[in-house]
Amino acid sequence: MNGHVKNMHFQKFMESAATLFSFLLLMTANSTKTVAASRNQQCEITLQTWKLTKLAQKESVDLIKTYKASQGEMSELFCKVSVNNIPDPNISGLELSDRIASIYAHLQAFFPHFKRVYEQQTDLQSPTSPLLTELIRLRDRSRSLAYRISDLYHNLFPNLPLPEPAGGPTTLPPPQNVFQQKVYGCAVLNTYKDLLSNIFLDLRTLKRKVCRRRIYMNVFF
Repeated sequence: MNGHVKNMHFQKFMESAATLFSFLLLMTANSTKTVAASRNQQCEITLQTWKLTKLAQKESVDLIKTYKASQGEMSELFCKVSVNNIPDPNISGLELSDRIASIYAHLQAFFPHFKRVYEQQTDLQSPTSPLLTELIRLRDRSRSLAYRISDLYHNLFPNLPLPEPAGGPTTLPPPQNVFQQKVYGCAVLNTYKDLLSNIFLDLRTLKRKVCRRRIYMNVFF
């Protein structure tokens, strides 16, 4: 093989290598864009869920004030009595997936209690009471938040199914007299407020982590 033929083979080899290198660069760039887009979506969903939790937390504080104002002169006493069978406001789990699943399960556990409190207060309040309006808003807001949490979980962990809440159906109290109803309602609302505070802290930590990664991706790619 003379030198001219060797040069032609070498030139073809270099052209093939350059083509392959360009292809690999294109694949890497596309992969990077896909990862960056995924990070941006995760950050956006986390941010929106955190904002909704912050709003729900503020509304829960206002709702407790409205609740106390609607219960008469002994409202402060009603809200100091301990009550059993109220969902635990503490989020459990060491892994992020477990904690988000725990948040979702806790929100679900409160839905029957919201319904019971609303039914009781419907009997105790006038139809035009602002408390009833705020209780309906609480129900709707909590369902929206649960939906957001579910969406966040599936976005962060697309290959993990959201576990069913452990422990079976939520236990509701037996029939109660008026005093017990007022105590129960305040306990439910206060405990839910504590849950929202815990969710807010967890999501704030997650927001800082996920959105920091988005900034990192945007800067370097």
